[in-house]
Amino acid sequence: MAGGAAGAMALLGGCADGTDRPDADRSARSPAAERLRARAERQSTELLARYDATLAAHPALADRLAPLRAETARHAQAFAGRPAGGTPGAPSGSPAPASASAAPKHGAAHSGADGTPVPDRPEAALAALARAERRTADARTAALAEAPGELARLLASVAACGAAHAYLLTEGGR
Repeated sequence: MAGGAAGAMALLGGCADGTDRPDADRSARSPAAERLRARAERQSTELLARYDATLAAHPALADRLAPLRAETARHAQAFAGRPAGGTPGAPSGSPAPASASAAPKHGAAHSGADGTPVPDRPEAALAALARAERRTADARTAALAEAPGELARLLASVAACGAAHAYLLTEGGR
């Protein structure tokens, strides 16, 4: 497990949150770019809810999922234009919500933002989370053709990070 955590940190070091550079491209403020940014924020927020549901259903996965969840929260903040440190919907600097410690023992009692239940087995829950990461990364990659400069760079970086998350959720933790 320690190897998986070290690998996660190495891969996460390459994940960008977009807060280190201002948008210099005027087209980044266009209505189309704002819709892309809002969609990417919504996707990150939904993915964050899936992480939270998985953590609530499987608290034993907290060490493995915490760094990936934290990155996903930073992605949502970057797309929303909020500084890192807070959580979506929370004031800046707010701590990330703790996973439910009094979670029911049955994973199916928890579901992500889309209503999809968390599988009962931890391995299946990780695989479901990896599929959600891949779908989100694929959607962001597809959106690159429409995105102006700085937003395209952010989308590409976060898509690559999501692909790394999917790897860490499946192959990387073995």
